[in-house]
Amino acid sequence: MGKANNPVNNSKPREKVSALHVIMILIGANLMLLLAPEFGLLNSLLYIPDLYVWPATVGGFAMVVFGFRGFFKKA
Repeated sequence: MGKANNPVNNSKPREKVSALHVIMILIGANLMLLLAPEFGLLNSLLYIPDLYVWPATVGGFAMVVFGFRGFFKKA
């Protein structure tokens, strides 16, 4: 009886997740949740002027976008 052929391993290489990008996503999401104008958790408890709220929300959104851009890296 002949030997059976071994199946060829065609799996894709693993992808690494960058810890810096994970932290960037978490910080950006927290900025947006806490300081969103009219809906933010801190804005519902305290009065924070729009001078601080809008740049923090835009900065949080930018951090989330740039965090997801480099989230996965090929191993």
